Amino acid sequence: MKVVAYSIKPFEKESLIRANQKKHDITLISNALSKETAVFAEGKDAVVIFSNDDASAEVIDKLAGFGVKYIATRTTGTDHIDKEAADRHGIKLANVPSYSPHAIAEHAVALTLALNRRLIKACDHGRNFDFRNDDLIGFNLYGKTVGIVGMGHIGLTTATIFKGFGCKVLGYDANLGIGHDHVPLVSLEELLSQSDIISLHVPLTEQTRGMINKSAIKQMKDGVMIINTARGALINTTDMLNALDSGKVGYLGLDVYEFEKGLFFQNHQNEKNKDELLKRLIDNPNVLITPHQAYLTNEALEELSAQTIKNLDLWQEEKRSYDTSEKNHVEKTKTQATISKDNTNILP
Repeated sequence: MKVVAYSIKPFEKESLIRANQKKHDITLISNALSKETAVFAEGKDAVVIFSNDDASAEVIDKLAGFGVKYIATRTTGTDHIDKEAADRHGIKLANVPSYSPHAIAEHAVALTLALNRRLIKACDHGRNFDFRNDDLIGFNLYGKTVGIVGMGHIGLTTATIFKGFGCKVLGYDANLGIGHDHVPLVSLEELLSQSDIISLHVPLTEQTRGMINKSAIKQMKDGVMIINTARGALINTTDMLNALDSGKVGYLGLDVYEFEKGLFFQNHQNEKNKDELLKRLIDNPNVLITPHQAYLTNEALEELSAQTIKNLDLWQEEKRSYDTSEKNHVEKTKTQATISKDNTNILP
């Protein structure tokens, strides 16, 4: 299968090459997918994309015109893909439904610890040979209530880690009717009102967009800590900044940002005009922002690559069956459709 993979970072190349084992003719490029770069997909069967790529209807129209039949995203989330446009052109989609949940969960807990124990401030002071303990007071995680919003693989793994610290953990998931053995499910309202720490692990949908807003924040405890390693647009940034200024939200840890598209994964330090909302967040001493790196472990990269290549393999098998036998094509298509449907339906 002929493939072009967009937004490839240097640290991804080796794992993708290893996973591919020369099965597919893959062109790896650093360019993000856009209206302008869609031309690189001309003559390709499939494109492989990432969360910062533009897979809007206009771009998908162009890809279809170039003959693309498949789009595989190296992410669990699929909110960056216009699924209706893909369906209109008969383009099949696949994501990575689950990969190294420990990578994301551990990063969420790392943000929690770094914020709580003022590690960034302590490190900055130490670099200046200032070893006072002033303004470095934190709190024990032991005995605190942690609310996990979204109890999928990542949410459950995060809950398990917090349980190891001796925290009481509450879970909320709109798609689950019962809780897990060690994590009771409660209403979102109860979770917001009872939690000292709230960690977000839901996909971005029309229902979850802006779910952490002025109204939701009003229900929370004063001084609450909020951690988001899922999708930036789950949080209304303006409402969050107001809550930080008032002290209603005491700590905010972000690995994602509402308006990160075109910002994250690139170096903007020499640009004069910088995102004003992001600057306000960065300047707040109770905010810690990392550049969408929660997924970035050796193990996670290997799994992302392996599952992405597996999606291409399945499509290649279907393509060969079509070339050989119409009957086999129908049978294989049903198998592939089930796989693709499962992949995308993991996210509501």
